Amino acid sequence: MSLQKQVMEEMKLAMKAKDTVALESLRAIKSSLLLLQTDKGAAEGGISEEEEIKLIQKLVKQRKDSATIYKDQGREDLAAPELAQAAVIEKFLPAQLGEEEIEKVVIATIAATSATSMKDMGRVMGIVSKELAGQADGKTISSIVRKHLT
Repeated sequence: MSLQKQVMEEMKLAMKAKDTVALESLRAIKSSLLLLQTDKGAAEGGISEEEEIKLIQKLVKQRKDSATIYKDQGREDLAAPELAQAAVIEKFLPAQLGEEEIEKVVIATIAATSATSMKDMGRVMGIVSKELAGQADGKTISSIVRKHLT
């Protein structure tokens, strides 16, 4: 089932349950999907699964960043809804890997590319990010790569 169909089904359930947080989150996904499809043009066959995952990751990151800013300003009342929306949107991402699994991929990539210093970080990050698309957060990957290259 495509992401758009999944979102529509979840929206129906959220409406019936009167779950405003879920409904708002799902509408954000739907809106972003429509914008992405419009940007790509009607001539192409739609958007790929990889693009859908990137879109969902972007939406989750936006919510978490907003929540962090609100917390820094002492506005817990605004941070809580952002985190709740992020949790709803994260359901559409593939299962996230733990740090141990990410570390194994990073170590294997460093060995395969013969990376030895921080100068190689960009190359290693690119390979690992492609391999773990949607399964790991960029910040987590970055910190693990940095730890192994220093």
